[in-house]
Order: sequence, then structure tokens, then C-alpha cells
Amino acid sequence: QVQLVESGGGLVQTGGSLRLSCAASDRTFSSYAAAWFRQAPGKEREFVAAIRWSPGSQYYSDSVRGRFTISRDNADNTVYLQMNALKPEDTAVYYCARRTDWASDLMQAQYKYWGQGTQVTVSS
Repeated sequence: QVQLVESGGGLVQTGGSLRLSCAASDRTFSSYAAAWFRQAPGKEREFVAAIRWSPGSQYYSDSVRGRFTISRDNADNTVYLQMNALKPEDTAVYYCARRTDWASDLMQAQYKYWGQGTQVTVSS
């Protein structure tokens, strides 16, 4: 089964930037959509952003819209999350996820494939 490998997390100060990556272990793995979720300590996992592989339509939660950008690289089969203007409340473990079939609402959709998570910590 394909594995998703995240990277790019770390410690950053308020206002800083980070870029998360999510690569599929199988470059031929075909995704319909990819998404990023996050989970802070003591909180439920929440949707952050999603992208339809083609034509690249993007969706964001209200809390990150305008600060985060999701993108994908077809050649490398990699999904990115560029995070700018980071805030302490963005601190969480970030997970990437993918699905291979159509869904009308990517925020509420079920995702079959998940990465192991990468920690993002924003200091005040």
C-alpha cells in the first residue's frame, strides 16, 4: 500500500513561515484529491486545506485562508502546504491525506491514505 511521507515541520516564531511536503512512496500513485489536517494537543483533528489534483481547485478553512497555500507537483507526486504569517494557534501535528475517488465536499470527505504527521510549533 502506498505510504505518504510528510516533512518540513519545525519550530518557528510568530509571523514566520514553513513549507510542509507530502510525498507518495509510489510516484505512479494517482490521487483525486489531497488535503492537510492538523491536531493540536487536547483538540480534535481539523481540516486545514485541500486540493483537487486536476484542475487544482483549492479549499481552505477560515482560520488559514489568506495565510496558507496548498499546491501539488504532478512530476514528483508531492503536495505542499506553504504556511505564512504563522500564529501560536497554528501549533499542531499536521497530517497529509489523499483520496483516489471523487468527492463533492473535500472538507467533509473521508480520506483513505494518511501520513504519519509532522510537528509544527509556533512560538510567541
